[in-house]
Amino acid sequence: MYIDAWRKHRQREPLQPLEAQIADVVELHPEYQVGLNDADAVLDKDWMPEGGASNPFLHMGLHLAVRDQVATDRPPGITAAYQALLQRHGSRHEVEHQVIDCLAETLWNAQRSGLPPDEAAYLNKVCSLL
Repeated sequence: MYIDAWRKHRQREPLQPLEAQIADVVELHPEYQVGLNDADAVLDKDWMPEGGASNPFLHMGLHLAVRDQVATDRPPGITAAYQALLQRHGSRHEVEHQVIDCLAETLWNAQRSGLPPDEAAYLNKVCSLL
């Protein structure tokens, strides 16, 4: 879907709402754009952190997740915290990266413990950035 959305965006084809969100995130990451132009290169690659590789699909998916959380205020309070961070820093991209770090840590802790993600701990972590 990322590859198709980026291709459609570059060719100025109509985009579905989710495709437009994806294209917006890809535009923020020129380091991923070349790879998305070559589907074989990115789809068959193993994104192993040990090799210094960062999975672009995971990273962009986390951007989309944060945007969805802010739009739906889930967990409750995330929208207010995000808006306060945005007022402080002014850069949507920078704020998203700060919140992504909190979300990734929360997901990692949930995976490690075998429990659902702790929304309260996640929100507290985001609020600690203020």
